[in-house]
Amino acid sequence: MNHTLSRRQFLASTAATSAFVTLHPFSVSAATNQAHLRILSTTDLHVHVHPYDYYADKPIDTVGLSRTASIIQEVRDESTNSILVDNGDFLQGNPMGDYIAYERGMAEGDMHPVMQAMNVLGYDCGTLGNHEFNYGVDFMDKVVQGANFPVVCSNFVKTLGSSAGKDETFLKPYTILEREIEDGSGEKHAIKIGLIGFLPPQIMNWDRRHLEGKFNARDILQAAKAWVPEMQEKGADVIIALSHSGISDAGETEGMANAALYLAGVDGIDALVTGHSHLVFPSETYAGIDGIDVGAGTLQGKPATMGGFWGSHMGLIDLMLERSGDEWKVVTSESSTRPIYKREERKKIPLVGDVQAVLDATMADHEATLAYVRRAVGMTEAPLHSYFALVADDPSVQVVSNAQTWYIEQMMKGTEWEGLPILSAAAPFKAGGRGGSEYYTDVEVGPVAIKNVSDLYLYPNTVRAVLINGATVQDWLERSVSIFNQIEAGGQDQVLLNPEMPSYNFDVMDGVTYQIDLTQPPKFNRSGEVINEGANRIVNVMFNNAPIDPEAMFVVATNNYRASGGGSFPGADGSTIIFEGPDTNRDVIVRYIVEKGTINPQADANWSFVAVPDTTVIFETGPAGVRYADKVAGVSIEPAGEGADGFALYRIALN
Repeated sequence: MNHTLSRRQFLASTAATSAFVTLHPFSVSAATNQAHLRILSTTDLHVHVHPYDYYADKPIDTVGLSRTASIIQEVRDESTNSILVDNGDFLQGNPMGDYIAYERGMAEGDMHPVMQAMNVLGYDCGTLGNHEFNYGVDFMDKVVQGANFPVVCSNFVKTLGSSAGKDETFLKPYTILEREIEDGSGEKHAIKIGLIGFLPPQIMNWDRRHLEGKFNARDILQAAKAWVPEMQEKGADVIIALSHSGISDAGETEGMANAALYLAGVDGIDALVTGHSHLVFPSETYAGIDGIDVGAGTLQGKPATMGGFWGSHMGLIDLMLERSGDEWKVVTSESSTRPIYKREERKKIPLVGDVQAVLDATMADHEATLAYVRRAVGMTEAPLHSYFALVADDPSVQVVSNAQTWYIEQMMKGTEWEGLPILSAAAPFKAGGRGGSEYYTDVEVGPVAIKNVSDLYLYPNTVRAVLINGATVQDWLERSVSIFNQIEAGGQDQVLLNPEMPSYNFDVMDGVTYQIDLTQPPKFNRSGEVINEGANRIVNVMFNNAPIDPEAMFVVATNNYRASGGGSFPGADGSTIIFEGPDTNRDVIVRYIVEKGTINPQADANWSFVAVPDTTVIFETGPAGVRYADKVAGVSIEPAGEGADGFALYRIALN
């Protein structure tokens, strides 16, 4: 197959790695009228070209197209014929993407680092994901123009027609690659490989400000049923769906975001590259679902793959094709993925190195991004620290909560939940514990850099919203305050915190006010099981200065871990989710700070402990917290000596 000069440069840089490659059995066993076609795929790169965590400002072994690239040549050499495709969400998702969009810009003719990397690797086709629209359509279009390969999408349209086949699509809905393919005897034949792209129609909500009134999105299955027959009429021998859409058995409905399982049922589609969910297929994640054969790697009998995210895996589909007359048909297939690292106990061990050609092509933008993340993107008028996040309302949690509320307010516009009150649940992540006495967020008043956001939010979670009633809000909080030991009235220096309870399960709920009665037993244990049915530690829950209505409905902003059942919180088991955000909580915090310019997330003391006369409790925190101890909202704290392992002890009088 023909590739550009840039790919030949890439081949030269990786030639040494392919000396001892074993051919795939399909290539070995192909007969005179048979040929092995291998489809290599990436998905959800999110601008992760270099193996670097820009938020933490340090190298990392688990991400990066430069690492995935190390697999590409070996995988190509294992097959007689191959193509390389990308499945979307390449344009946004880390600070390099923000740097290009917000600072460097994309003038006509400029190259985006993701496209530079893809061109070096010789991609054959790509499609759009939902994140391609985060910076606006004009920006996306300039990036795509730099691709040395077709980028297709069948359901993002300028104008909706009377039917999908009459839509005016923004990009070509599909492409048909006319290539030569080598059969088992070494003879070459013409073949037409069709590739069609799809994205979640929810872009019209997620990026309403860029799209509303200008563009539209068609249901995925409607688009497939219109365009695939046309591809067949134009002679496509094999049709591959590039589906930036997850795998779900939730039922076929119009406008599904995760439509891959049902897309596989469209006649004429031979194979599917899936994504969007940041998962791996085939994998046991999808075991036991009707229509999915994990062992065979198929959806409704069609071979499919999903290659993780951020370059973590290369997706592979192997097709054995058989020629009848002038046509090729799929006779058997295999699906798999190849990771760039493995887990051993609690460690992540890299399996590959970098391809230098990819690093070299994008080094200037990488270095500019490092300068960008180290430079202020906003200011804070309040210190952002977590030294006392487990004993009082806290500024480091407050800024996360404020950003989540700001984001979900935008996302609820135009939905059936617009106008409902929005609460925000957030927990402290860096709060000592097993992390040690220095494991705390600590950003002083003044400039806030992008890399500081990793101090505020450790994990690459994505934003979710759930719909629950007032009674469930109270139970959610009851689960959260399991972190506190029960105390006795009149007792002195009782240990406040249960060390077995992780800080990330101590959710603070903004939008309501409430108190915690420490003399009551916890309702839930560490695992979230009810151990004291009638316990009520949470008292005086107020919304808008009135007792919360148990039947009133609330939208709660949170993250994917919590909303999907992480921590076993009442009202958060996956069934109450009404919004699945395409953005990480980190990205939302950065956008919030950029938009506000200056933030002042002083803790508002919306929660406190019920007074218990003549009673004191003690807790541990980092010794560096001493400079903030006299400024903690709603509670009086005093030093109580040294703790173990470098921690400092503090005392609270509950008067």
